[in-house]
Amino acid sequence: MKFNAFALAAAVGTVATPAFAQVTAPAPQVMVSAPMTAAPVPSVNIHAPASGHCGLFQTCANTRIGLGKGDFIVRLSALGVMPEDRDSSLRLNGAHLGGRVKTTRQVMPELTFEYFFTDNVSVDLIAASTRHEIAAEGVPGLGKVDVGSAWVLPPTVTFAWHFRPHKRFNPYVGVGATLAWFHNVSPAGGPLTQKLNVGVTGGPSVNVGFDYQVVGNWFFNFDVKQMFMRVHAWAQNNAETTKITAHDSLDPTVVGAGIEYRF
Repeated sequence: MKFNAFALAAAVGTVATPAFAQVTAPAPQVMVSAPMTAAPVPSVNIHAPASGHCGLFQTCANTRIGLGKGDFIVRLSALGVMPEDRDSSLRLNGAHLGGRVKTTRQVMPELTFEYFFTDNVSVDLIAASTRHEIAAEGVPGLGKVDVGSAWVLPPTVTFAWHFRPHKRFNPYVGVGATLAWFHNVSPAGGPLTQKLNVGVTGGPSVNVGFDYQVVGNWFFNFDVKQMFMRVHAWAQNNAETTKITAHDSLDPTVVGAGIEYRF
């Protein structure tokens, strides 16, 4: 009886052991000390303009690169006007006199307004006035004769084709027309040139050049125009007994370099 009771108790203990194993206490947690890592701090560009504001001489995220449709440009340039005097003739009281007309070169400021109809096509108008000395050279028996001076106002309208819209460097070619007025005409005052008149003239023009975006809405411009115009002038003495008439292919080459701003 004692043996049977012991055997029964051993059997019950063997069966009950897995059940008690499932409810054993959890293993104690082990705390591991690790270095603290700071959260990343976003980088700040101290040179970036404040939100919603871009300085006059800054290129910002919202600055458009290059020129294109709808842009309006104002340009201030240094202008060099170089008359070519390709072909000229002089007459004294209707008789062929010989010699040629010579017109001096000049440098003056120029103001230009330009508007882009499309990304590639623009129209511009230049406004400048230059003063030139006029002389007759190689006149038989007289040599060089100072005729006088005159200011010329040659507004020129040009339509240009731009090859690289919305690029920093944008070359172009153009074609247009010039109409030239001569004002503040002053005779030299010699025995043959006490009165001087110069007629209104004009003709076609062509040009090449480029725009380069420097910073923000500021651009550098370089432009060369070739104008074709024939000038008619006449000089007289006070008694109007002698009259010298001159016909000259003035054909000035106009070179400009300057800074421009886009609105």
